[in-house]
This record gives sequence, C-alpha cells and structure tokens, in this order.
Amino acid sequence: MIESGLAPPLLDALIDRTLTEDLAGGDLTTEACVDASARATATAVARKPLVVCGGAVFRRVFERLDPQVSFESFVAEGTAVPVGAAIWRVAGNARALLSGERSALNLSQRMSGVATMARRYVEALPAGSTTRIIDTRKTTPGLRPLERYAVRTGGAHNHRDSLGSAVLIKDNHLIAAGGIAVAVARARARAPHTSRIEVEVASLAELEQAFAAGADIIMLDNFTLADVHEAVRRVALRTPRPLLEVSGGITLERIGELAAAGIDLISCGALTHSAPAADIALDLVL
Repeated sequence: MIESGLAPPLLDALIDRTLTEDLAGGDLTTEACVDASARATATAVARKPLVVCGGAVFRRVFERLDPQVSFESFVAEGTAVPVGAAIWRVAGNARALLSGERSALNLSQRMSGVATMARRYVEALPAGSTTRIIDTRKTTPGLRPLERYAVRTGGAHNHRDSLGSAVLIKDNHLIAAGGIAVAVARARARAPHTSRIEVEVASLAELEQAFAAGADIIMLDNFTLADVHEAVRRVALRTPRPLLEVSGGITLERIGELAAAGIDLISCGALTHSAPAADIALDLVL
C-alpha cells in the first residue's frame, strides 16, 4: 500500500482509466502547439483554504505520462493550508504536464475536498470526545479507495469497505428476513467469528429487539435527540454493552449534541457524497 491507500497496480489501473477518458484520441491542442522536446515546471496552488490530500495520486498521474518527471511536495498530507499555498510541484516533459493536468487535478481536488469535509466534521466534536466520525458506502463509483483514504486523512474513520467486509442488517434486510431476531440469528450462524453483527433500528421498540437478539452494534436511524439520549441510557445498563451508532439526517450542526449524548459512532454520508472538490490550480512555467 502507498500513500494513496491503494496498492501500486490498483492505483495505476485507476489512473490509466482516468487518463483514457481524456487521451483516448490523443491531445490535439498540446501536440499541435507544444514542441515534443519542451520541458516545463508546474506548481499546484490552493485557491481556497483546504486540507491537502492526494499527493501520491497527483504525482503518479504525471509519471504514467513521463516516467522521468520529478516531484516535490511542500506540505504533508492532512495539512490545512491557506489560499495561495504551494502544495506540489512537478517538472518534466511539457506535453506530459499539459496532457495530465486535468486528470491529476480531478483526482487530487476530489480527495482534498473529502479530506477538508472530514476535518470540518471532526473539528465539530466536543473537546475530549471519544466519538468517532465515520464515512459510509455513498462514494463515487470507482473512487471509493481514494475517498476513504481522504476521509482518514481528514481525521475521520471508515465504516465497512464493502458488502463482504462486515454484517450490517438494515431495514430492507429485516423485511426480507422476517424481523430482527431471525436476521441476527441467521447472520450469527453464517458470519465468521471475527465479525461483529450490526443492526439498524428505527425506534426504541426495535432497539429492545436488537438487545434481545444480541446485536454487537446498533445503528439508530433518524432518531430524535430525545430518543438518542434514551437509547444511550438503556445501552449503559447492558452487559456486554453494544456500540451505538447514529445515522440519517446527520449535519455538521448536530455533531456536538450527538457526541455529547454519548454516542460511539456518527456515520455521515456527506463526508463523501456532498464534499465539494477543493479548488486547486496548476500554474505552469517553461
């Protein structure tokens, strides 16, 4: 694994697909206007405040077009930078820099945007809180490994990576299985001993059913703050104590009150599906 969160072959495959979108027919403008032997230097600059993420991906895009390109990073991953900050610099064949510019920026802007959003949510936690902000599977198709790495870079945490990595029994599973008790029993019989069983509940009555079924983690879906407090009170009386996660309608403004209520995990789809791309420009000089 490298800084991007992907093994090199997987990262190269993702980058090559991205480059193909732009370069399947060549780069008519660059090939017509720029001499094949020309060399240049390009610096990535923050146009708005952001949390830096994606340096390894940015670098690798240009290396796929010019293996001899040189790369310099001015700030560490996860660093919050102001407007005008120089982030990365690449030097090499001018055609390669121009042809790879949009792909490199598309990926690094997306990653930095997610990291910036994650940092905002983490910073909304009360001082000393042990609550974890976690992402969801609401990611851009094909970019999940990069976005999940960006979530971690921003200081938040990851939920399950895929449907095969953990048991999470949601509302439609309960309908299909016939209820919480039978769904948890079937999951317990099938899942490996290393896997926890998580159940989504929509009411305090379902919370009690999840307790009785022996769920290891209980997700409170769209609970009011009053019901969140009541759920925390009830969980505190249980031995062993299941973890409590909240989801649904999670906004930045609610993080403080939910963490103060004693919730273990707050899952936020907004970390990925609503994160705007960071504003990064690439300034080229010969």
